[in-house]
Amino acid sequence: MNVNYSIEGAKYGISFGTALAIAISYTNNHSILWAIIHGFFSWFYVIYFALFK
Repeated sequence: MNVNYSIEGAKYGISFGTALAIAISYTNNHSILWAIIHGFFSWFYVIYFALFK
């Protein structure tokens, strides 16, 4: 049972990270292309943005 919860949690974490990266990217760059690229990198971009911007 615990395995199912962690798999579902990972799915939600990935989708939330992608949505967050897209929102941050589009707000800063006003570019759909950059938003898609940053959405692909998801949590990496969110962490980069938090540390360096």
